[in-house]
Amino acid sequence: MIDYDLHRIKALVFDVDGVLSAETIPQHPEGQPMRTVNIKDGYVLQLAVKMGYHVAIITGGTTPAVRRRYQALGIPDVHLGASAKMGVYEAFLQKYGLKDEEVMYMGDDIPDYEVMSRCGLPVCPFDAVPEIKALCRYVSPKAGGYGCVRDVVEQVMKVQGKWMADHRAFGW
Repeated sequence: MIDYDLHRIKALVFDVDGVLSAETIPQHPEGQPMRTVNIKDGYVLQLAVKMGYHVAIITGGTTPAVRRRYQALGIPDVHLGASAKMGVYEAFLQKYGLKDEEVMYMGDDIPDYEVMSRCGLPVCPFDAVPEIKALCRYVSPKAGGYGCVRDVVEQVMKVQGKWMADHRAFGW
């Protein structure tokens, strides 16, 4: 269980590589990185959007397929090429009038460190680096790309009474 008042969470922010996708990335023959996606993570993200959460993706990666994947799930805030993530995070807070304590951020490596040091609820997958694990209020028993996103979002939604709460849960 996550050790935090999950009733406070209004926004869910995620890194891609090592969180939404496995930490090993195959290369396309033309040199473009190809990411894995977890279907259960995808389901819970589109449901979170439908249930009114502000969901954002902040990644240093620049692959257009990443934007297409997450926008197809209804996520309007997909930020690619964010080599320094704090500025994007601050703009996201301002855009929706959010406070740090209302944001859960899931990251796995040093580029996520600054934002995770500031947000209210830093969480990470099981295979995150030690420096990130040390910051986190919760370490998922699932690895990046293997259901860690579903794990944390489902916990938030259950506490807030939004898990399987109405007809929106039963479709894509």
